[in-house]
Amino acid sequence: MSFCIRTLALVVTVLCQLAVAHGADESSKETPNFIVFLTDDQGWGDLGCYGHPIIKSPNLDKFATEGLRLTQCYSGCSVCSPSRSAILTGRTPYRNGVWRWIPSGSMYHLRESEITIAALLKKRGYETCHAGKWHLNGKFNSDEQPQPDNHGYDHWLATQNNAAPHHMNPTNYVRNRKAVGRMEGPSAVIAANEAINWLKGRKKSKTPFFITVWTHEPHLPIESAPEYMKHYANIKAEGIRQHHGNITQMDDAFGKLMAAVDEMGYRDNTVVFFTSDNGPEGSGKTGRTRGSTGGLRGRKRATHEGGIRVPGIVRWPGKIKAGSVSDTPVIGSDIFPTICEALGIPLPGDRTIDGTSLLPLFAGKEIQREQPLYWRNHLAPTQYRLGMRIGDWKIVGSDNLTSFELYNIAKDWQETTNVAAEFPDKFAEMRAKLIKHDATVLKEGPDWWKLDKPRNRGGKKSVEPAAGKDTTGDFDVVLGANITAADFGYSMSPQTEGLAFQKLEKPIKQTATIRLKYRSGPKTGTTRNGAVVIGSKPTNKDSFKIGTAIGMNQHVAFAGGWGNVGSVATKKASFEQGDTFQIEVKLDVSKGTGTAVVNGSMFKFVLPSNVKTIEYVGFYAKATTTEFSAPVVETK
Repeated sequence: MSFCIRTLALVVTVLCQLAVAHGADESSKETPNFIVFLTDDQGWGDLGCYGHPIIKSPNLDKFATEGLRLTQCYSGCSVCSPSRSAILTGRTPYRNGVWRWIPSGSMYHLRESEITIAALLKKRGYETCHAGKWHLNGKFNSDEQPQPDNHGYDHWLATQNNAAPHHMNPTNYVRNRKAVGRMEGPSAVIAANEAINWLKGRKKSKTPFFITVWTHEPHLPIESAPEYMKHYANIKAEGIRQHHGNITQMDDAFGKLMAAVDEMGYRDNTVVFFTSDNGPEGSGKTGRTRGSTGGLRGRKRATHEGGIRVPGIVRWPGKIKAGSVSDTPVIGSDIFPTICEALGIPLPGDRTIDGTSLLPLFAGKEIQREQPLYWRNHLAPTQYRLGMRIGDWKIVGSDNLTSFELYNIAKDWQETTNVAAEFPDKFAEMRAKLIKHDATVLKEGPDWWKLDKPRNRGGKKSVEPAAGKDTTGDFDVVLGANITAADFGYSMSPQTEGLAFQKLEKPIKQTATIRLKYRSGPKTGTTRNGAVVIGSKPTNKDSFKIGTAIGMNQHVAFAGGWGNVGSVATKKASFEQGDTFQIEVKLDVSKGTGTAVVNGSMFKFVLPSNVKTIEYVGFYAKATTTEFSAPVVETK
């Protein structure tokens, strides 16, 4: 996938006060310059200064000692194009229209009606330059859609998406609407050198400038120059050598740009903000997709921390204390209002700006947000497509806003425990705020997202099994299996998913307790899985399961089919061959919460918001012969 929000290595260079030697005159000393350096698919843990034990990143490690290292820096999305749009506009992607990664030739683009920071600064007399990946239109280098010059850039060297055929000697760069052809060297170094040469060649050298350098590294297809791979010669796996070498390659390009800024006397007047467009690609265990999340849950495309938390470093001599560290959550859309406040430019009043100025943070003060940190990603697993963070609390939700999880990031930065049931009031508050905020965002942006159905990754459309048979006469609806009498009461042997429902005499609207026991059939040999199933309708997609996933060593609660197993709640457990399970499920349907105890092990869960009543109760199993008892239901 060539499309994701590449590591958003933003370098916001703000020339403020005292320019050195042959830099600017008195007027330019008072006017900051800006550089946004953005990387592609670089994970939160993909730098030495973020704890990577192997990767060599000497320039960025040194840079971190000279400025402010942000430990909770977020990209605007967990894929590429949307994150880039958030940086330039200060607006969340679904609001500014770049709701998805943009394939070549597609209709999607950053509209000219959006106000970019480059265009805003150009009107203020700045000279502007972009070098590297663009990925903000489908029809690149065409009059049919806006190009970088339409968004405020005087000079640009760019590609539509990835460097082709890879990062070495790319052939697809375009400079100011003219194809360049093959260029020698690593793509990141080419982009950095373009910015350097543009800086040195400016005729109005005393004019303030704004530069964005957006590297392709370390996005696939990864290709690293031998000089950068030599640092990893003792590593046997070529994929690791290539990936780590790609980070070092990008680091060298960054170092070259910073050295040029020093040489031209701009250092003390420059705010540099470095970040990435999203988390690392792939599993991190195969091929060249070896990026690190630093232990965070999820990776690129995920709304969990590993997909959106990225490196972020800001240097501003005289304004930011060297070697400082902040755990204040910040996001890519904060760049726009930060630059505006630094220059005294009022924010556009005819649209919502989602970011907030970081100037108070640079001075060691707290920042105040009018808009919450918010993410919506069409490529995230369906059950985790949205996210919002306010303070220490983060909520993630499904695409249809029926399933949610709540995390306290300050206490659980790896998002291991959904605490929605433990903090029902906070959960209700966050859920209501997310639903309301999401509606306002979708209403303000263009309806392009309605025209192109997002992919259903992982989330997994529930398959409805065919009707089964009940030879006992005790069940009202049977799907995907035949029910026969057995020692425990009943047995089912589904090839895929099997469900047996009994219709309750009276629907459950308040509280209830459900008990049953189950085990794998005697001929199965090993314990596999089983669950209580409840629902307002006797279908797979509309029902909710609470039980055990033996092969996963977990107790689970999930809505819909097996593809969503563990999507609502999980708890680690260990099992022995031939185990018998006794489960007790306590429900409070009015509050949308529940507790399950399986063989003494307790876990909590939250019911989907569309579960208002429970009319059917029964048993569920996946691809295994299972014996189970009749469910016993007690209501108050």
